[in-house]
Amino acid sequence: MFGSEQEESSPQNIINMHFDHQHHQTTITSPSVHMRQLLISCAEHISRCDFYGAHRLINILSANSSPCGDSTERLVHQFSKALSLRLHSFADTSTITSGSTSNLVIPSLLTPKISPALPSSAGSGSGSSTQQVFDDESVVQSAYLSLNQITPFIRFTHLTANQAILESVEGHHAIHILDFNIMHGVQWPPLMQAMAEKFPPPMLRITGTGDNLTILRRTGDRLAKFAHTLGLRFQFHPVLLLENEESSISSFFASFAAYLQPDETLAVNCVLYLHRLSRERLSLFLHQIKALNPRVLTLAEREANHNLPIFLQRFVEALDHYTALFDSLEATLPPNSRQRIEVEQIWFGREIADIIASEGETRRERHERFRAWELMLRGSGFHNLALSPFALSQAKLLLRLHYPSEGYKLHILNDSFFLGWQNQHLFSVSSWH
Repeated sequence: MFGSEQEESSPQNIINMHFDHQHHQTTITSPSVHMRQLLISCAEHISRCDFYGAHRLINILSANSSPCGDSTERLVHQFSKALSLRLHSFADTSTITSGSTSNLVIPSLLTPKISPALPSSAGSGSGSSTQQVFDDESVVQSAYLSLNQITPFIRFTHLTANQAILESVEGHHAIHILDFNIMHGVQWPPLMQAMAEKFPPPMLRITGTGDNLTILRRTGDRLAKFAHTLGLRFQFHPVLLLENEESSISSFFASFAAYLQPDETLAVNCVLYLHRLSRERLSLFLHQIKALNPRVLTLAEREANHNLPIFLQRFVEALDHYTALFDSLEATLPPNSRQRIEVEQIWFGREIADIIASEGETRRERHERFRAWELMLRGSGFHNLALSPFALSQAKLLLRLHYPSEGYKLHILNDSFFLGWQNQHLFSVSSWH
């Protein structure tokens, strides 16, 4: 789309002229580099409260993006919407005075261009806003299940964490797993099957937390039915937990400590959860987990720093991270894949919008790099447990059998596993005691 000859007034030549003027470029750069520079330039304008300049660049970005194009066009589409959301919120609370901007109308990028292949509740024809689509629980959950199916990242974190738990509780006959943000519980059937094959099989209890009690109960029912087919003694305890309400978390730990049986071996699972807690609450949270004396704490997180206080730095970090994610989907799935479109527009789209357009307590996606988690965990009294060679073999087999692409790379660093695309780490898994 960006590489063909066009007239001087075309969007591509506007991009070229913009950067020739702004950065005195004399070398020819690829369309993807141009679009990256333009996105960063738009973020810079918003940082300076130059809303007119940001509006002009968003028009160019939206004209050169598509939810169904190549990976660059799809990425630009999502980041343009996120920038528009941020611009819209800033313009609502600021006076726009530069140039001829007194009558500036922010372009309506708030209505998502959702592919007809997605569920009708996510369609753009109904006039639903981006936020309404993101708040549709069934659409979001469907996108999560698609993410789990078409990418190795979720399966990798679940498989590796499960192996760490199995090895840590070996020989124990009553096991209690505390799983923060259990969602659909897709992590646990393989572990339950492995436990059912032991003789004698242990008693397993899972306490699962979440912010939707209906989903929690459905998850518990599914897991209980599956345990019954295995002949595994099993109990499920759903807990509604609002992670950014300190009183909710504190009262939960107090009640859970009493609920835990003396003969139970505890494993705590934090897969893609800790980043939701503010730094002010994280230290207390980790100390409360340590006080429960778990046999193992499993941790999986994005390998990215989306918690930077300076917006422009956070924007560039997010742009690098999601560029790799979108490139991985481009290399492994066809353009018209319904699940790919769903993941990009709903799951990743929601994350990008939150990282770019939200601030303070309203932002949920506060990803940190492994080094930051390592420092926090050690500061709370935890010590890193080495993941086993068998866990490594399983992860390699997963990639080879289900996601046969040379782009996915598995690395070991500080006794922890990192999965990424090409040379960029995207997810980390580690276990602690």
